[in-house]
Amino acid sequence: MLAFILRRLIQSVAVLLAVGLVSFSLFSYVGDPINGMVGQDTPASEREALKEKLGLNDPAPVQFLHFIGNAARGQFGLSYRTSEPVNRLILERMPATLELSFCAALFALFVGIPMGVYSGLYPKHWSSRMFQAVSLVGISLPTFVIGILLILVFAVLLRWLPSFGRGETSTFGWWTTNFTSWKGLQALILPSITLGLFQLTLIMRLVRSEMLEVMRTDYIKFARARGLSNRAINFGHALKNTLVPVITVTGLQLGSLIAFALVTETVFAWPGVGQLFIQSVQFADIPVMAAYLLLIGLLFVVINLVVDILYFVVDPRLRGLGARAAGH
Repeated sequence: MLAFILRRLIQSVAVLLAVGLVSFSLFSYVGDPINGMVGQDTPASEREALKEKLGLNDPAPVQFLHFIGNAARGQFGLSYRTSEPVNRLILERMPATLELSFCAALFALFVGIPMGVYSGLYPKHWSSRMFQAVSLVGISLPTFVIGILLILVFAVLLRWLPSFGRGETSTFGWWTTNFTSWKGLQALILPSITLGLFQLTLIMRLVRSEMLEVMRTDYIKFARARGLSNRAINFGHALKNTLVPVITVTGLQLGSLIAFALVTETVFAWPGVGQLFIQSVQFADIPVMAAYLLLIGLLFVVINLVVDILYFVVDPRLRGLGARAAGH
């Protein structure tokens, strides 16, 4: 187990270096950041002095080594757009993105898994067919279309929920939260549903297909022959054996929720890291864009490592393979 984790950590470092190289290389050609920092009438001498100060005149390999060295210490320099430390900009907006992604993940899990289990146990029931239709809508419609439709219905027509912003928030140190006020919780509902609907449909369809497959296996038939109740068979045997692929998809989708929350944040004017990235692209703010991609890469690496470790906890076959490998 320890050797497995060490191998994964070495692979993770290599992945992060690759992500850093790709992001640095791409963002070096998105435009001249000096144009967004100075006016049109700024003399050429001042432009050159600013480039020298920011290290933009250094060769590309030197700039990349400086970037990786600073990133390893958790320092990403100053934003070209606001001249503020990138760390502070990300920390200020990270709570909004994490809370939104957390609520979207809870929505996808606690709605998607029961829908998938029910659809797998009763595939020909009319409600199962309705769940299938809902899943097709969730997969087919783009996220921004779903967000706009929800705003139209629940914010404009019914006026039940706010259409943009975080509402009322409370501050605890550097963390700001929506969970301490009713208006803050209301502001979370529409963007959480918009962000989590696609993941919900994936989880529902995966659980449904796994349940259908498991219910046809011999050990389920043997459990019925032993006289076990339907509840024990469905939840004690069938559902437990569908958890491995569900853990995989859920782990990867949690990273996707955070990585691709920028569309939802743009639609609902949600002040998160995704919206910060969009603004940085418009102004060619290379330090913020590179820091965002490295952060997302680190997030996926950590989630993949946790998912792999959970495999050993959930699936006894993997534990047996690990024990035999250690014996040899």
